[in-house]
Amino acid sequence: MKPWPLAAALLALAVPAAAEPARVIALGGAVTEIVVALGAGAQLVARDTTSTYPSSVTALPDVGYVRALSPEGVLALGPDLILAEATAGPPEAISVLRAAGVDFRTLPGAASPEGVLEKIAAVGAALGREAEAAALAADFTARMAAATARAKATSSQPRKRALFVLGLQGGRVIVGGEGSSAAAILALAGAENAATGFSGYRQITDEALLAAAPEVIVMMDREGEGAMSAEAVQAHPALGATPAAQAAAVIRMDGMLLLGFGPRTPEAVSALHAALYPGAG
Repeated sequence: MKPWPLAAALLALAVPAAAEPARVIALGGAVTEIVVALGAGAQLVARDTTSTYPSSVTALPDVGYVRALSPEGVLALGPDLILAEATAGPPEAISVLRAAGVDFRTLPGAASPEGVLEKIAAVGAALGREAEAAALAADFTARMAAATARAKATSSQPRKRALFVLGLQGGRVIVGGEGSSAAAILALAGAENAATGFSGYRQITDEALLAAAPEVIVMMDREGEGAMSAEAVQAHPALGATPAAQAAAVIRMDGMLLLGFGPRTPEAVSALHAALYPGAG
């Protein structure tokens, strides 16, 4: 037997384990959910605006919207670990946070079940809670399998053409195209994304909206800026003329549940599938 494995083992015993971070800031709703699910909620000292679940985290200081952060506001809370979604920004703010000497981790951001598992593993490693992360990953995998199995049960019937509407901007409708988290959740729930030919979220013309001809419109259930009431949907010259609007087939769901791709994604898939295919079981 070579001597180096024994030496390495003795060295590992001699080096104390890294201290578990005591002051954690989570930037991104799914990140916050994972931290709490791993039993580390007491270590959170702040969260971003999108972090509203579980409700207990809303008592924490809010450092702002995850894509429009102020690095000074984040650092003022004295974190020793910052866990951030891949979409956190702006880039200038992230550069300041990285240069501040705080342990800053950008987490995997793929909008997929595999991406959620990668995020769980990364958060678990950062918190020193690998065993808890493994248990959460196993639970997530089981729930995800059950949710997608229900969605696949409707594969014998035509898939609904669904359009995710993010909101209005200058009278133009903003929708979720290919590669977006909206497209991913629609596919998992057994729907066909009516928005094709472009990637991400963007405005589309009235002509493109009419050509998409969605049977169902999916929206975030929210208030304030960007929100669209049922009346606004019907009043829009193109959106109101779609088969979905004509049939009042509009599904509204909590935005973070629907698009967050975190531990609750199996519940989002099940809820969206049930709304798309009522009575399908």
